[in-house]
Amino acid sequence: MEHLITFRNGEQICTLGQGTWNMGKIASLRVEEIKALHTGIDLGMTLIDTAEMYDNEEMIGEAVRDCRDKVFLVSKVLPQNAAYQAMKHACERSLRKLRTDRIDLYLLHWKGSYPFEETVRAMLELREEGKILRWGVSNMDVTDMERFLAIPDGESCAVNQILYNLKERGVEYDLLPWCAENNVPVMAYSPVGEGTLAESKALMEIADRHDASPAQIALAWVMHRPGIIAIPKAGKVAHVRENYRSLFIELTGEDYRILDVIFPAPKHKLPLAGW
Repeated sequence: MEHLITFRNGEQICTLGQGTWNMGKIASLRVEEIKALHTGIDLGMTLIDTAEMYDNEEMIGEAVRDCRDKVFLVSKVLPQNAAYQAMKHACERSLRKLRTDRIDLYLLHWKGSYPFEETVRAMLELREEGKILRWGVSNMDVTDMERFLAIPDGESCAVNQILYNLKERGVEYDLLPWCAENNVPVMAYSPVGEGTLAESKALMEIADRHDASPAQIALAWVMHRPGIIAIPKAGKVAHVRENYRSLFIELTGEDYRILDVIFPAPKHKLPLAGW
């Protein structure tokens, strides 16, 4: 079973990464959280996602300091910092906090009031300077993506990070097909619905048949579509290992049918969920 996603330039990365939202907030958990991240990296879950908004870049920097070359580091700039000069400064701040000389993938967290052209200009310059290796966006719908790709070199946008899970399937109507057609990988945040899907009775029943957990079924479902990277958060080693095992679950046609009944696919355009 293939566990890799391919970027436009041919580079590949594991379809399961590590989210860090709400990590690094409690000092007493810091050692355990860093150990969890290291466990994921050792298992091949090398993508680590953070953001200036998360206020945990310093902790992430500490975690990856001794294994930086193994990690695919993602960070995000706030929309209020998406003006040309402000973004250059924001990226420098993130680099200092992360204790690194480059960010593998730098995203606009969500759209704000600044023109996309200004944002792309800053992204391209940061890439030219080697401070970021790729750029992308987050929480962008089809019309936003079309605007980005219409900008000169906008087609170099590497990723769109969006909310996607069994309960939030609205993007299947047009955004996921658009991204697939335009070869833009999708990074799915909250793939287990911030843990709520683990309480689903339908998922529990399917999990029993696969000797798995409901969360593992939810992750396997998200990752079964081509071109999607899931980034669940896990602050404990056992949780990381549980997430990792979701890569090896092969859902059946009957599983998908049941899930489509309980969590139906959209039949019309829906507003983009998330930020």
